Amino acid sequence: MMAKTLNSQKLYTRMRLWEFPDQYIIEPTDGSSGSCLAVSRVNGSMTLVDEVPHCSSVRVPKIQTVFGVLGMLKLLAGSYLLVVTDRETVGTYLGYPIFKVTSLRVFPCDHSLRNSPEEQKRMESEFSYLLKVAEKTRGLYFSYDVNITLSAQRLNDLGDETKLLPLWRQAEPRFLWNSYMLEVFSDNKLDPYMLPVIQGSFSTFQSAIGVDIIDVTLIARRCTRRTGTRMWRRGADPDGYVANFVESEQIIQLKGFTASFVQVRGSMPFLWEQTVDLTYKPKFDILRPEEAPRVAERHFLDLRKKYGNVVAVDLVNTHGGEGRLTRQFATSVQNILSDDVRYLHFDFHHICGHVHFERLSILYEQIEDFLIKNRYYLLNEKGEKAEGQIGIVRTNCVDCLDRTNVTQSMIGRKMLEYQLRRLGVFDAEENISTHPNFDDCFKILWANHGDDISIQYSGTPALKGDFVRFGKRTPEGILKDGWNALMRYYLNNFVDGTKQDSIDLLQGHYIVSVTRDMAPTAPKGGIEAIASFPLALALITMGFFFTILSLMRVRSDYWQLLISLIWAGLSIAVATFDDSLVSHHHGGRNVYIRREKKGKMCISVYMSMMIASHTMSFRDLQKGDKYILNEQGGPKEDECIKSYQPQGVSVWEGAEAVHLQAEEIKLEYSRNIVTNSRVTPSWREIVSLTVLVKLASYT
Repeated sequence: MMAKTLNSQKLYTRMRLWEFPDQYIIEPTDGSSGSCLAVSRVNGSMTLVDEVPHCSSVRVPKIQTVFGVLGMLKLLAGSYLLVVTDRETVGTYLGYPIFKVTSLRVFPCDHSLRNSPEEQKRMESEFSYLLKVAEKTRGLYFSYDVNITLSAQRLNDLGDETKLLPLWRQAEPRFLWNSYMLEVFSDNKLDPYMLPVIQGSFSTFQSAIGVDIIDVTLIARRCTRRTGTRMWRRGADPDGYVANFVESEQIIQLKGFTASFVQVRGSMPFLWEQTVDLTYKPKFDILRPEEAPRVAERHFLDLRKKYGNVVAVDLVNTHGGEGRLTRQFATSVQNILSDDVRYLHFDFHHICGHVHFERLSILYEQIEDFLIKNRYYLLNEKGEKAEGQIGIVRTNCVDCLDRTNVTQSMIGRKMLEYQLRRLGVFDAEENISTHPNFDDCFKILWANHGDDISIQYSGTPALKGDFVRFGKRTPEGILKDGWNALMRYYLNNFVDGTKQDSIDLLQGHYIVSVTRDMAPTAPKGGIEAIASFPLALALITMGFFFTILSLMRVRSDYWQLLISLIWAGLSIAVATFDDSLVSHHHGGRNVYIRREKKGKMCISVYMSMMIASHTMSFRDLQKGDKYILNEQGGPKEDECIKSYQPQGVSVWEGAEAVHLQAEEIKLEYSRNIVTNSRVTPSWREIVSLTVLVKLASYT
C-alpha cells in the first residue's frame, strides 16, 4: 500500500539517490514539491515518504544524482532498480529538449539473498553479470516533456484527454524500451518517477538555404517485440513481429511549418534463422514454410493498421542462400498483394554492385508514384494539419542495416526535396546537392542514423557508410567495411549470446521461476574440455589482423595482396576446423532432429540450461529435416503423443514418426550460465551445449 498518492504528473528531471543500509531514498531536487520515493533493500517494496530519514554518524549514506528512473526488474532472489545517472542534450523534438542516456546503473534491492541456498546465490550472481552488460546499453533517448515514442503525425492525432495522461501512458508500447521494467511502478501509481525511454537514434542539424533557416531531425525508434542482436534474432515470430524493426522519422521545420516523413525497416516476415556455427556466413534455415503466408499476413495487417498502404522493398540477392529467402518472401505475400500492399524486389548487389549506388534511381522510379500518392505529414504555420501520410515504405535486406540504410537515405533525400519544393524553398530544378553545406549535413545525419541502428543490432557501424556520408565509395571506406565485417563475425560468435540474454532479461522475455530454475549442476565432462579454444580464437583474430594490415599496404607493395590472401586462408581454415566441433542454438529448450547420410538420423540437442547427466528414452521421434521444440510453445497438441520431462526438460515425440532401434540414449548436458534458462553460453562454453548422438539405422 502506498502511504499517499501523487497529484502532479510532471516528470522529475533531477533527483538525489540516498543509499541507506536498509533502503534507497529518491528525493526530487528539481524544485518540485513531490514526496520522496523509498525503495526497500530488504524486499524491494516501495512507499512514498515526506522527507529523507535522519542521517547519523553511524548511518552515513552514499549520495548520487540521478536524472530518471527506468524501472525495476524482479529476478530470482531479489529486485533491481535501474536509474539514469548521466545524460546529455542532443537536440529538440517539436520544440522540447531531448536527452541521451550516457550512463545508467543497476541497484540491487533485496538482502534476502544472504539466506538463499548457494545454488540460488550463484544463479543470482550470473543474473547480476547480465545486468552489468545491460548497463552498457546504447542508444537510449528520452524527454521529460514530449512523447517521443510517437511520430509527429500520431502525436498530433492524439485526443485531448490522452494528451493529459502521463507520458508513459501515452507511449506507443512497441517503442517503449522500458515498458516491462515500468510495470512495478505503474502498479504503485508513481507517475512522476516513470521515465519513458526509446532505443534507437536521434540526430538533428540546422542549416540555411538562402534566407530560410531549416531544422532537420532524424529519429529511429526500435521495436521491442522481437528485439535482439544480429544472428540471435532473425525473421518473424508466429505473431508476425519481426527482428530489427525500426521506425525512422525525418522531420523538417521552417517558416512555421512542420513536415514529417516516416519509413520502416524490418527482417523478412516469416520464420527463418541463421544458427551461429563459427562459419563466416551461416546458412539460412527457413522454418515451417507452410506457416509463412499466415505469419506474413499478420505482419502486413499490423502495418496496414498502423501506417496505411505499404510497399515492401526487398533488397536481397536473387541467387544463393539469400535467393531462397527472397523467393520465400515473394511466395508468402502472394495472396495478400493488392492496391494497399505491394511487393517490389530490387537486387541491390546485382544492380548497384559495390560502388554504383547512383543506380538506386532505378528503384526510386518504381516507387515514386507511391510516395507522391501517399504523401507526408504537414502542419501549417497556423498549427493546423494540412496533409497526412497515408502509406509507408518498408525496406529490408538480410540484416536490414547496410543496404537498407543506403536505400532509406535515398528515399529520405527525395522526399525532403519534394517537401522543400512544396514549401517554396526549392524551385523545380533545384535539389539538395546544389547546396553543399546542407548536403554535407544531410549525409552525416543519415550516416550517423545508420551507424546507431547497426551498432545496436550488429555491434559495429553500418557497412557502405562512406557512400551515405560522402556520396561515394572510398578506399578507406572499403577497408573499414572489411574490418567491421570481421568484428561482426567475432561479436556474433563470441559476445552477442550474452548480450541477447541481457536484452531478454530487460524486456521480460525471460521470466525467472524459482522452482523451474533450481536444478543440479553437472560436472564438466570431456566434451566441455574441448569447448575452451582460446588458441583457435587467438589464431583467427591474428589472421584477421594481418589480413587487414596486408590489404592496407597493397598500394605500395602488390606482394601484400598475396600475403593477405594467405592470412585470410589460414583464418578461414581455423574457423572451418572449429565449425566441425562447434554448433549451438539460442532460444530455450530446443531439440533438432535431422536426417544424416546412410540412413542414419542425428539428434542435435541444444540446451540453454544446466542439469545433471541423465538417461532419456527416445521413441517414435518426428521424421523430417528439422523439428523445433522450444520452451515458449512447443509443438501443437495434435502433433504429439508423449512428453518426457526429466528434471524439467520437455522432450516431445511426434505422432508421425519412424521407430528408432535405439530406445535409450545417454545425453550429457554440460554447464551453461543459468540453470534451465534461456540464457545463452559464453564462447568458452559453446561446444558443451551441443550433443550429437549417432543412432542406429531406423526401420
